[in-house]
This record gives sequence, structure tokens and C-alpha cells, in this order.
Amino acid sequence: MVMIVVGLAVALLVVVALLVRSHMRAISERSRFAAIVDVDAEVARLRTSAMDEVARLRAAATAELSNVKQEAERARAAVQQQMAQHDQVIAQANRARGELSQLSTELRSVEGSLEDISFGLYKPQYNFDTPEQFKKEMGRVFEQQKEMVRDGKAASFAVSWTINGNTREGERMQKQYTKLILRAFNGECDAAIAKVTWNSASKMEERIKKAFVAINKLGEVMSISLSSAYRELRLAELRLEYELAEKKKEIADEQRRIREQMKDEQRALQEAERAQADAEAEEDRFLKALDRAKVELAKARGEDHNRLSAKIRDLQSQLVDAQARSVRAKSLAEMTKAGYVYVISNIGSFGENVFKIGMTRRLEPMDRVRELGGASVPFPFDVHAMVYDDDAPGLEAAFHQRFKDRSVNLVNGRKEFFSVAISELEAFAKERKLPMTFTKLAEARDYRESVAMRLAKGSGPTIFPSSATEALAVGSTLSKFSADRASSATNSSANRSQLEG
Repeated sequence: MVMIVVGLAVALLVVVALLVRSHMRAISERSRFAAIVDVDAEVARLRTSAMDEVARLRAAATAELSNVKQEAERARAAVQQQMAQHDQVIAQANRARGELSQLSTELRSVEGSLEDISFGLYKPQYNFDTPEQFKKEMGRVFEQQKEMVRDGKAASFAVSWTINGNTREGERMQKQYTKLILRAFNGECDAAIAKVTWNSASKMEERIKKAFVAINKLGEVMSISLSSAYRELRLAELRLEYELAEKKKEIADEQRRIREQMKDEQRALQEAERAQADAEAEEDRFLKALDRAKVELAKARGEDHNRLSAKIRDLQSQLVDAQARSVRAKSLAEMTKAGYVYVISNIGSFGENVFKIGMTRRLEPMDRVRELGGASVPFPFDVHAMVYDDDAPGLEAAFHQRFKDRSVNLVNGRKEFFSVAISELEAFAKERKLPMTFTKLAEARDYRESVAMRLAKGSGPTIFPSSATEALAVGSTLSKFSADRASSATNSSANRSQLEG
């Protein structure tokens, strides 16, 4: 029993201890969470606060979203406005580009610049031989123009107008408007005719035609139009004016050529007369030297006799040459058509297979060749062939006519340069049985040495012998020319010594 009581007491003490401990813990928790009196109330309060905050944030977000949408709408409107302006600028640029293209075309048509010469070559419409014939035809065309204007056929109107019911006033208005468009068209035509040149004839024709179309469009408002027949008369005036100027230029060129020919003939005659006088003086010197030698020969014996005999033979040979030169100089002075026809080239200046075929009446034709190779070209000319003929102008003309289609300058054939193979020139000379010997390889010494110097410097050539064989041929030619010059110099020195003796 005691044990039970003791057990119960112990249990009671344990329970009391537990209760005290729990109470103390509750006191501690209560002091810890003293601010939280009611958990549910606190939870409710926190929920309410959270919901209020969410509502506030939602309202703020909604307001911000509304502002963003408004800003986006304003940006979209600005972008659309910019796009519209961009499209407008592009449209304006396209219109400006079209106007610029049209104006450029019209400007080229008006100016007739060299860059646009390919628009079309002018084809002559008239075949008159003298300026007087052109002027007569221009007078006839001008009279036709005046007649068309006087008869009211230059411009016509399809509809009769009335002003305040007055037909006469409407007719007067139409006549005044007709005069206006005629003045505008005639002004354009006069400007075109005044500006027409060798490289703008086709352009000026196009200008008149464009003016005709443009002015007729302006006249559509009043149903007034220019006559096509009147336009053709103005075009005829333009063509006559141009061809008259060309005919005058052609006559002036021909007169200049004739004057140059006369000067050349006079110079050739003077040279021939001087050469004849020199040849006669030389012949006289040889005769005197020969007479002296014969006198000395009559007195000489032995080696002196042999030496003088040889000298006499040389003097006789030189006398024959001097007499031949005298005869030739006299014939040149007497015959105005006698002269030399030459074939020369200048590879460094004009390239391969380009030859000048000309003539000279000079007693020493190489003077003319050297003159042509003066300051106007960078290198001297090389002679490929030369022949004397009693009718040098005729022979030259025959060469020019045969190779007319090979002329380098198709406009001015008097330039005398032809793009042709030398074998063809040689064949033509054989056809005419001319005593011409052709040198096929041009020396072109200055040019080839210049090319060699460029090669040595590494700058490279423009045209040069294409093979070792050709290069050797050039070297051989140079050596031959040098030897010929040395031989010629020796012979001249010997001749002078004999004359002096």
C-alpha cells in the first residue's frame, strides 16, 4: 500500500514537474511572441495587407501599362509619319531622277558634245558643188516658209473659239496664240541653226523635232498645232546651213592645199635651179681638173704616168656623174610633175604596218623625209621604198586610190597614212612595173634603242621584235646602216680630195 502511495506520489511529482516545465515554456513562448496575441487575427491582417499591396501594385502596373501603350501608340504614329515622309522623299527622288534623265538627254541633244557623237553621223541631203547653189536653195526654202506663214499653213487650229459669244474675238485670240507658238518654234529653230557644227548636226535636228513635239503639246489646250511641212522646211534650212559651212570649209582646205602645192613646186623649182647651177659648176671644176691632169700626164713618166692615168679615169667617171646630175636637175626644173614617190614608216609613232605614201619634187628627197621626222613626231621616219617618176602626183594618186579603203583617216585622205602590209604595196608596185625595191624591215633605230633602254631599266617595252630572229635582223640592219654611212663618208672625203688635187 505504501509502495502504491509512494508510486502515486512520485507520479504526482513527475506530473507536477512536467506541468511546471510546460508552464514555464508557455510563459517563455508567450513572452517571445507577446506581439502576436491572436494568430488567426494576425494571419487575417497579413492577408489583408498583402491583398492591399497586390491591389496597389496591380493598379500601378495597370497605370504604367497604360502609359507604355500610349507611348507605343505615339511611337507607332511617329514611325508611320516617318515612313510616309520617306515614301514621299523616295517618290520625289524618283521624279527628280526622271526629270534629270530627261534634262540630261535634252542637254546632250542641245550641246552635241563629242562624247555623244555616236548619236548618229549626219548624212548629206544636198549635192551642190558651189556655195552659191546652197545659198540659192536656202533662199527658195525661206520663201516657202514665208508663204506658209502668210497663208496660215504653218500652224492651224481645229476648233473655232468664241469669247462672250463673240466669234471674231475668239478668232483674234487664236491668231495671237498661233503667232506665239510660231515665235517659240522659230526661236528654237534659229538657236539650233546658229549652233550647228560638224559634230552636232544630228543633235540639232533632234532638238528641232523635240521642240516641235513640245510646242504642239502646249497648243493642245487651244487645239492649235504646227504643220509637219513647216517643220520639214526648218529642218531643210538647218541642213543647208550646215552643208554650206562644210562646203566652205572644203573649198578653203582645197585652196590651202593648192597654195601649199604651189609653194612646194616653187621651192622644188628653186632647189632644182640651185642644183643645176651647182652641178654645172661641179662639171666645170671636173673639166678643169681633167685638163690639168692631161697636161701633167703628157709630161709624166713611169709611176707618175700610171698614177695620173688612174686619176684621169676617176675624174672622167666623176665628170660623167656630175653631167648626169646636171641633166637630172635641168629636167626637174623643166618638168613640174617630175619628182619622187616614197613609202615611209614610223613604228615608234604609229605602230606596225602603218605607212605614209607621199611625193616630193625636191632634188634631194631625203630632205623631205627628214623634215617629216622633225619635232612633230617623237622618232624619225624610215624609208621602205622610193622611186623617181615623170608624173609623181599621178603615181602618188594611184597608190592612194588603190589603198583608199585602208586610209587611217577616212575623213581627210590628204593625211596619206595607210594601214596596209608592205607586201601589198610591193605587189602593187610590181603590177605597175615600177622600179621600186622595198626594204621590209624598218631600222627604227631611235625607237628600238629606247625600248632596249626601258627593258634594261625594267619598265618594259611597248613594241619590240617579237622573236630572236627578228631581233638579230634588227641588229644586222643597224650594222649595215652604220657601214653604209661610214662608206659614204669615206667616198665623199675621197671625192673632195680629188677635186682639190
